[in-house]
Amino acid sequence: MAGRKFLLGEIERALENGPGDPALSSILVGARGTGKTALLSHLSSKAQQTGWISVDVPCLPGMLQDILEQTRRKAREFLDERDQKHITGLMVGQIIGVEWSEDVPPSQNWRSAMTDLLEVLNAKGIGLYVTIDEIDPALDEMIQFAAIYQLFVREGRKVGLLMAGLPYKVSSLLRDESVSFLRRSSQYKVGRIDDEEIASAFKATVEIGGSTILDEVLERAVKEIDGFPFMMQLVGFRSWEERSASNDITMESVERGTYMAQRDMRNRILRPTLDELSDMDIKFLLAMLEDEDSSLSEEIAMRLNKTASYVTTYRKRLLDQGVIEMQGRARVRIALPGVREYLSEYLA
Repeated sequence: MAGRKFLLGEIERALENGPGDPALSSILVGARGTGKTALLSHLSSKAQQTGWISVDVPCLPGMLQDILEQTRRKAREFLDERDQKHITGLMVGQIIGVEWSEDVPPSQNWRSAMTDLLEVLNAKGIGLYVTIDEIDPALDEMIQFAAIYQLFVREGRKVGLLMAGLPYKVSSLLRDESVSFLRRSSQYKVGRIDDEEIASAFKATVEIGGSTILDEVLERAVKEIDGFPFMMQLVGFRSWEERSASNDITMESVERGTYMAQRDMRNRILRPTLDELSDMDIKFLLAMLEDEDSSLSEEIAMRLNKTASYVTTYRKRLLDQGVIEMQGRARVRIALPGVREYLSEYLA
């Protein structure tokens, strides 16, 4: 959770405040490897500690059924026998319906089933907090859930929603008119972490584990992490595994750990991210390699022999993918560590 104090504070206060707090419906936006899933898990646990039932689902077919079943399972200890309606199955398609046992009206749909649960839970002061990872606007159930969640909010029910997704998928979801209320939700861009925060968290974690690390070794680790959350996890884990016989994190530990972390980063983040890009996206990135740090958009246009508006289109695409980030009003820089080396091999 290094470097996320503001974000955590906002959402944790919302869980304490309950309905009416704008951060109770929030979206985490960031590229792969920026720590979105870790934040979802952490805040889901906080919700449980704050008197909510927390339900965590991936954005995949069957999501609605998963939410319903998890809610019933986690709510069981708060519901007496007469509250517990018995569901035998859920059908999700163009029409969402629920198969009920004989003691439940067959006319109930997903929204009605959830409403019954929420009424019982809310009467006992218990809210429902749903976290959804890797949102996909192409999934019908995602749109259906968002539309029904909006109705729950309008009805004054104690519900909360925390979603996470890639920038371009979040943008696509927010363009859907049927879930326009999500545009008013709190959005948090999850990106790089300051070196000071990385160093503090890295050292604290090492010491909690009963080991030690010298300042110059820590400085090297922080440099290799380059502010990227997933690299912090990778370098930390690999360096810990490579620690010396004396249980210290040495320079050699960090060097070996970094080598393995870079391999993991390439296979798990860089390759799948760049494989999604178009040929022109790649050409845009290659044009940025001539600059050591950030690049001016007009210089990229000259190198590509394209108009400014043409370059702006692809700049936005790469920003939405989380591959590059803005530096000032006209400059961009590559956001993912290791991309330069990866692209240099591409050129070769």
